[in-house]
Amino acid sequence: MQKSVLNMMEDPLAAAREATAQMLRTRETTYSLPQPFYNDARLFALDMQEVFEKEWLFAGMTCEIPAKGNFMTLDIGDNPIVIVRGDGGTIHAFHNVCRHRGSRLCLKEKGKVAKLVCPYHQWTYELDGRLLFAGSEMGSQFDLKQFGLKPVHAETAGGFIFINLSEQPPAFDEFLATLDHYLEPYQMDNVKVAVESTIVEQANWKLVIENNRECYHCNGSHPELLNSLQEFDDTDDPRATPAYKALVAKKQADWDAERVPYQLKRHGKRNRLTRTPLLDGIVSMTMDGKPGSQKLMGRLQSPDMGSLRILHLPNSWNHFMGDHAVVFRVLPIGPQQTMVTTKWLVHKDAVEGVDYDPERLRQVWDATNDQDRQLAEENQRGINSKAYQPGPYSETYEFGVIDFVNWYAARMLENLENDQPSLKLAQG
Repeated sequence: MQKSVLNMMEDPLAAAREATAQMLRTRETTYSLPQPFYNDARLFALDMQEVFEKEWLFAGMTCEIPAKGNFMTLDIGDNPIVIVRGDGGTIHAFHNVCRHRGSRLCLKEKGKVAKLVCPYHQWTYELDGRLLFAGSEMGSQFDLKQFGLKPVHAETAGGFIFINLSEQPPAFDEFLATLDHYLEPYQMDNVKVAVESTIVEQANWKLVIENNRECYHCNGSHPELLNSLQEFDDTDDPRATPAYKALVAKKQADWDAERVPYQLKRHGKRNRLTRTPLLDGIVSMTMDGKPGSQKLMGRLQSPDMGSLRILHLPNSWNHFMGDHAVVFRVLPIGPQQTMVTTKWLVHKDAVEGVDYDPERLRQVWDATNDQDRQLAEENQRGINSKAYQPGPYSETYEFGVIDFVNWYAARMLENLENDQPSLKLAQG
């Protein structure tokens, strides 16, 4: 009854849907997006509905909830989510919403519980979401089975946890299998978060991702990062030099000897994995290029593993080295506000103050994140001007940005048309 009444009401975003679909169909595919995509509240609402509530999102790491009862929480727009480890090590995800009167259940970012108990009226849920207790006040006819927590799709691979808020998520198994394969050497059951940071950037989430997808800006902005990072993503990079390609060939022979995957692997424009060397003689993303942790990850025998770069759109990029890993999660907060969370991973047996110094471990990416924040915020300020119009990307230096924007445009348009078939008719 409630849904039918709501369906009869005018969709407040109907005009925005039509306008957005039209802008996506007519945009220049090698140019930045029209202004509303970066600052309009209605278009941000569509981003949340059509991208962040329908696509697979990186949520966190399995090592963050290592034992039964461990949980973590996050917000996908207005949707609070809780992820908890239950019996047999199974990881469950739920809407963090009590089925009584809608209060949030878990109020902390992380914790450990025996059961999920609503702090408002103490309704109590099993870790698999079943309602166990609602009190005698609900009456003898009250059926507990009808009021379990609403589930969220969750998948794990290579130590990563992904969630999807839609009823029918898109296929994801092929990428998960690839991720398991590439991260097997790291034995992700044996890692821990050594340190983490969260910053809020006053910029649209797409500007945060665009900035990450190119190193055109690196020479002018990232001195700390360029102490270790190669400018090139892989040997397919049109700018890759003969010296870089020779270094890649040399390192790949070493990686073969360690039985470590390194081949460039793409799953459309959305997911990409590749191992690429750091600067010659550099083994880790630290200020001096030396290991940040003396205890190597997994079964690795050498710290000189380069960086396994893992891209997962719309909200994550990652670097896995021999001694530690750095994972990034992007969550939109508003049309011009984005949360970026960074976590540094080490072997679970590495001892703080002995094997690693958290401040030294995080120094490079703390500096880089702050520099990227400033770049994205200045980008946002300029885009807000009435003078802004879409500008051309370099197909040589910014091909990664083109790939991201085209992936975003295709997914947004497809999801809009699936939601509202009349948009397809309008195109015809």
